[in-house]
This record gives sequence, structure tokens and C-alpha cells, in this order.
Amino acid sequence: MGLPVWPAACIFGLFAHVGENMRFPTLRPSYTAQDPGFMHFDKSVSERFFQALMFELLAIAICAPLGAWLMGYSLAHIGLLTLMISLIAMSWNMVFNWLFDLAQSRAGFERKVAARVAHSLLFEFGLLLLIVPLAAWWLDIGLWEAFVLDIGIALFFLPYTFLFNLAYDLLRARFMARKRQRA
Repeated sequence: MGLPVWPAACIFGLFAHVGENMRFPTLRPSYTAQDPGFMHFDKSVSERFFQALMFELLAIAICAPLGAWLMGYSLAHIGLLTLMISLIAMSWNMVFNWLFDLAQSRAGFERKVAARVAHSLLFEFGLLLLIVPLAAWWLDIGLWEAFVLDIGIALFFLPYTFLFNLAYDLLRARFMARKRQRA
């Protein structure tokens, strides 16, 4: 639903080394002179797609029934809205990240905390402009109510994104360790 990848990118990017003194695995980015500030992890495109798809499917499975219950709409009505928002958010994520990468390559800045904060705020603002009118129209509510709804969705997605990606990384590390042991 609402905010698929930007919180994960920001939270993971800011806290990539949190686990260094903890007992769960960390992924360390590698930087190259040709593309400063870009992180490279050992995930294939198909794995990244799988992770994003699982993120969205679980979010829809949580948000659709919860939204229907909280707002008094049918599960089908809210389920279709969450699916539309999910598709919009995934599409916006791809377009926005492409534009941000292009801006980074032209301006030559690194993705330090300030750039990540700007990335997050700009992404969310663009998503807000896309989702609020849709939610207002679909639910037959005012723009203000749709805006408040979007804030509630964002508040859900911040911890959801953190926990989902932490769980995914932990499960992935276990899977990769077993795969290496078999080889």
C-alpha cells in the first residue's frame, strides 16, 4: 500500500551498520570511485522484485482488512484502494528513484544523511500529491480527510517497513548461510 520502498531505503541506508555490535547480520555497502554514494548489495534484480512484491502483498493483507474495519467500508472497496495505492507507489518509486539517481549523477552529491532526508521528503511529497486525490475520490471524502488518512498510513508504514526489512534480511542471511554450507 502507501509507502513501499522509500522508508526501507532511508532506514536501511541510515542504519546499515547498526548490527555491527549486535548478533544479527549486517550488509555492508561497497563504494566505487566511478559511482560515489551508490550502494551495491549482492541482491539480484529478481530478488529485489521478490522482496518488493512480498512487502506489498503483506502490506495489502494487513491494510485492507484493517482499513475496512476502521473506516466502515467493505473489504473489497478498501482492498481495491490499497491495491491502487500500492501500484501507484511502486510506479512512483521507480520513476522517482530514477530521477533522483539522475540528479545525483549530474550534481555529483553523495547519499549522506541530508541527501537521504531530502530523498525521503521529496518522495513522500510526490506520493502525497498522487494518493490524496485518489483516496478522496474513491472514498468520497474531502481532501483534508484524505490527507489525514495518508498521514495515518505513513505512520503505519514507518515501523512496518523497518520490521519487514529487518525480518527479510535476517531470513535471507539464514537462507544464504544454509546455501553456502550445502555448496
